[in-house]
Order: sequence, then structure tokens, then C-alpha cells
Amino acid sequence: MAKSEKILTPKTLIMVIFFIIIVPMLPLIISWQWVWWEAWVYAAVSIFCFVISRYLAGRKDPGLIVERGKFLQHQNPEPWDKILSPLLGLAGGLIPLTAGLDARFGTSPEFGLGLKILAIALLLLGYVIGSYALIANKFFSGMVRIQAERGHHVIDTGPYRWVRHPGYLGALITYPVIPLLLESWWTFIPVIFTIIIIVLRTKKEDDALQEKLEGYREYVQRVPYRLVPGVW
Repeated sequence: MAKSEKILTPKTLIMVIFFIIIVPMLPLIISWQWVWWEAWVYAAVSIFCFVISRYLAGRKDPGLIVERGKFLQHQNPEPWDKILSPLLGLAGGLIPLTAGLDARFGTSPEFGLGLKILAIALLLLGYVIGSYALIANKFFSGMVRIQAERGHHVIDTGPYRWVRHPGYLGALITYPVIPLLLESWWTFIPVIFTIIIIVLRTKKEDDALQEKLEGYREYVQRVPYRLVPGVW
């Protein structure tokens, strides 16, 4: 019971409802276009993948859900991530917000059904990769930090066999296709901003882990790519 109370605090519940239900529904809420099937697909995929991934990760290690539920209240985070982590959350929230505003007030292009189906497939692929990374890595915190109190060590199984930061790879696949699915050129602006933050955060996180996490330098020799196999 005590463990459940720590996971489901009132603050955590409010944050989950806002970020996991309200934010994906923003295109529908803002535009008030309740027959917008593409926005329903986006919201359904986002919410479903979140629930399933957290359920599976929580079954494997409930401590990870507690860690991720702290919402920027973590111990000893890297100083730079006190800026980048909130910025990443803000940028991610601006994507559905912009799409909703564009649908309500803008003149959006019309993309073909084939392109939208491809966008849905890539959206799912990105979420699957990100979820796989979360489930495989019990130290997948919301902030970059060395979790000494949880026995932090290198994870080199699952998708971490191919790239060192598969969670970010999943995000890089997911975000760029959202404007295509939701038919919004303006939404590419927060997407580009989000991608810049992800690439910067990946570099700084990788440097911090090489410096502070035992065995990570050896892991770098085994898995040389941060984000994209064969590229970087």
C-alpha cells in the first residue's frame, strides 16, 4: 500500500491526467472538430502507448514509475537538465497545441490518405521503440542523473544493443510525422525546436554518463552510435 501511495500521489495523478490525456487531446479540444479522425488517431495512439508501456515497465520494476513520477523533483540532476528537461516537455506540448490552433484559425494543407497512413505507421514505430527502451531500462528517468540509490548501472540489452539512446530515437521518429498526420505546416516549427533539444540533450547526457557512470565508456566501445545506427 505504501508503494502504491508513493506512485499515485495527488500531484502525480494531476500531472498524468494533464500530460497524458489533456495534451494529446489538445488538437480536438482547441479546434472543436470532434469528427477530426486524424486527431482521434493521434490521441488514441499517444494515450494507449503511454498506458501500456508504463504498465509493462511498472510490472518489471515499480521503482521506475516512482522515479518518473517525481516530475522534476529528482535528487542530484545534472544542472543543465534542469533547463533542458522542462524545455523538452514544453516543446512536446507545443506540437499538439499548434496543430489545434492551426486547425481552428489557419488554412492547413490537405495531405493524401497514403501519406497519413505512413505517418500513422511511423508514429506507432516511434512509440514502440520508445516504449521498448523504457521497459528495457529501469533507470529511464525523467531527468538525467546518476541514480546511485537505485544501483544505477549500464543497460545494454533490448534496443540498447543497437544505439545508446533508443528512447530519443523513438521520439525523433514520432515527432516529425505528427504535422503530416494532423495536416499542419505550422506544427513543424515546434517539431524542429523539439528535435534540436533532443539532439543537444542526447549529446550532454552521453557525455555525463561517460564521465560518471561506471562501465559506460566500455559500453560506448561496444555500441558506438548514440541515436542512429551507422550515422551518429
